[in-house]
Amino acid sequence: MSDAPPVRLSADGRSFIDLDVLTYNIEGLPWPARSGRAAKLRAIGAHLDGLRRAGIAPDIVLFQEAFSGAAAKAVEAAGYPALASGPGRTQRRTLDAAGTVPGSRKWRKGEIGIRLLSSGLVIASRYPIVTHVSEPFSRRSCAGFDCLSNKGVLHARVAIPGVPDPIDIFNTHMNAQRASGVPRARHTPAHNIQAEELAAFLEARRAPEKPAIFGGDFNMRRSLPRFDTFDALQPLALVHRHCALENSGCEVRMSWDGDAPWMDTQDLQLFASGQRVEVRPVRVEAMFDGRPDSPMLSDHDGFRVRYTISWDAAAQPSPGACHPGKD
Repeated sequence: MSDAPPVRLSADGRSFIDLDVLTYNIEGLPWPARSGRAAKLRAIGAHLDGLRRAGIAPDIVLFQEAFSGAAAKAVEAAGYPALASGPGRTQRRTLDAAGTVPGSRKWRKGEIGIRLLSSGLVIASRYPIVTHVSEPFSRRSCAGFDCLSNKGVLHARVAIPGVPDPIDIFNTHMNAQRASGVPRARHTPAHNIQAEELAAFLEARRAPEKPAIFGGDFNMRRSLPRFDTFDALQPLALVHRHCALENSGCEVRMSWDGDAPWMDTQDLQLFASGQRVEVRPVRVEAMFDGRPDSPMLSDHDGFRVRYTISWDAAAQPSPGACHPGKD
């Protein structure tokens, strides 16, 4: 399904590879929420396909808002050999709900009790996806127009040839703030409940002994209450926070302002090492941000992180690390 990445060997017996991960909200909303998006969505697919054919594309892409038919075609046109998507429009939650947004439903703001759209989440990978599963947020953990989409979280376990353990990849899109169309008194509790449900899903699905990367549109920009709740529940480390540290060894190729650059964006990545495989961010940069070689094709920039993945060169592959299938 895929070629093996080049492996470097250090003098002390460690093996290394690079892994590029892009998180990108492609603004694939259907009419009447958006119109005239088809051409730009086609351009997204074509641009990623061109990078992939040239050997310089991200290895894994976490897409959000792949709702419309044009958005789905754009994802397919990018040409990645392994795709996972979900939750679907009618998928029901299997884990316990973490709470209910207080107050009465706002019917005119989309809280009609019916999901008209899927989650819009897709994970595209250069490397095999050996298993994948998704989980929607609970029915009463949404607020405003976000309730029209079956938002949640998607997990894919990716086997990279040569790496002894697979990597757990997670993708999510959380409840919006003002764009939800309802007051903070509704959309903030919804986000807090979803943060708890994300933590429960990661606890249920993530293998702590294996490495993990978690990305998406977290909708926490300039909202300290949202961020603090989410941050307190997350065992994974925030890439922005790591790369902002002096002597982190992480190259920052994008404009960051202030001491907390993670508060200036909706689009984030988090990471964790496993028992045998270490994950370390070594470069961060924007994609689809309007530069001549990186056209702006959505209302979001893409956020791309290069990680160094390392392990003891003598480590043997874990059982079941390279047998594709689905839970």
